[in-house]
Amino acid sequence: MAIIGLDIGFGFTKAANSRDTIVFKSIFGEASDIQYREQMLGAPAIGEHLHVSIDGQDYFVGELAERQSNVRSFTLDQNQFVTEFSKVMALAAVGSIAGQKEPVRIVTGLPISYYRRHRDELARILKGKHDLSLTDHKGQWHEVPVTVSHVRVIPQPFGSLYNQMLNNMGEVTDKRFVQQKIGVIDIGFRTSDYTVADKTRFSERGSRTTESGIAKAFAMISGKLKELTGVNVEIYRLYDAVSKGTIKVRGKSINLKPFTEEAFSKLSAAIASDVDRLWMDDWDIDLMVITGGGGAVLGSYLKPLLQGEVLTLDPSSDARLNNVRGYWKYGTNVWAKEQRAAGSG
Repeated sequence: MAIIGLDIGFGFTKAANSRDTIVFKSIFGEASDIQYREQMLGAPAIGEHLHVSIDGQDYFVGELAERQSNVRSFTLDQNQFVTEFSKVMALAAVGSIAGQKEPVRIVTGLPISYYRRHRDELARILKGKHDLSLTDHKGQWHEVPVTVSHVRVIPQPFGSLYNQMLNNMGEVTDKRFVQQKIGVIDIGFRTSDYTVADKTRFSERGSRTTESGIAKAFAMISGKLKELTGVNVEIYRLYDAVSKGTIKVRGKSINLKPFTEEAFSKLSAAIASDVDRLWMDDWDIDLMVITGGGGAVLGSYLKPLLQGEVLTLDPSSDARLNNVRGYWKYGTNVWAKEQRAAGSG
């Protein structure tokens, strides 16, 4: 039974199974003929060279699109993202780590405010047989047809909850998450999701999506750079620069730390205000969890602004994978139980 956790985010697309993980920027572009394919320092890592053909249409995806495509597609619109981006992102990820011998079962998630509206549509897009080919960095085509037999779509922040609660066998190891009332703050690229799980039961009252994703801080930083240099730096090109603290524009190195300090502080204050407002009636929350790729960036800014116990996640782990690993563990839990029940019947 092949199970894959899939997180199609505005900033990054992530997928994980029992063996592999893949992370790449949620960008795609027109595919072109690359004349020179030699790479001086060996083969690219998984996710660095994604040239896919889906139903006869070629795409460069992720970093390859950023480097090579003249026309690139990137969006922060949820409707457009589901209808025009999700299939390309999902199949590029799943095709890279799935085996070809058996159907795939996928668990994925959607932001809370879009969950009801898009869950059936997303499941329909992902489910079924897909004609897929991948071209490696040497230009060799490999047919990797994918059949998705089952799709489960859950509210996005529950991925991080399941990641903390379950082990790799899908078994409960931390009973706090089963017995207590947990607030999850999932900071993504475009949105932030807030949810309350009371003994793992979803609370509609305490669950919302806001526009306070890390992209808002990146937009502030990009605006400062435009004022300084006259260059409009696309926000998806700021990931590495913000991490390093500097960016080079037209040969001039610019210190980003003052800009990031201001932007991250403002965004964290807005998120803390959202938490106070949304969870006003949930004063009995036992534990808050800050998660998501944006959560890793804003954690040190946000934690002092929150009232109550806040779980500190392992700083050595890639926070972008918290949801997707949780999706995979949840799928392992659910479908392993179904298999056991079918076998005993």
